[in-house]
Amino acid sequence: MKSKIHRCNCRNVWSIQNRNKKITANTILLDGEWFAELKPERSCDPKGFVTTNKSQEIILNPSFSYLKNFKKAGKLIYDKKSINFNIINGKYLFFDEDGTCYILKKEQEL
Repeated sequence: MKSKIHRCNCRNVWSIQNRNKKITANTILLDGEWFAELKPERSCDPKGFVTTNKSQEIILNPSFSYLKNFKKAGKLIYDKKSINFNIINGKYLFFDEDGTCYILKKEQEL
């Protein structure tokens, strides 16, 4: 099922939403393919999301030992003024507690 992930800055958490439920987490690992979705016509924020078609690839508050399987390869940056992401799709993202979103690579793929 398609899920949308965005930052809820008012509570300093990440929000995951699909048509059945909405949950929050301090950190999220997206262990699979993702793409950016923009909705500039919306009257309220958020207007940009990260989406995935496979909710089972979303890991809430992943353990440090599991994250050791990945290396940071860059950052996914959302420009709120121009309503745009610096990268529109990829594989493996880590949504950190401080609000940063890291693009990851698996160790064996490096």
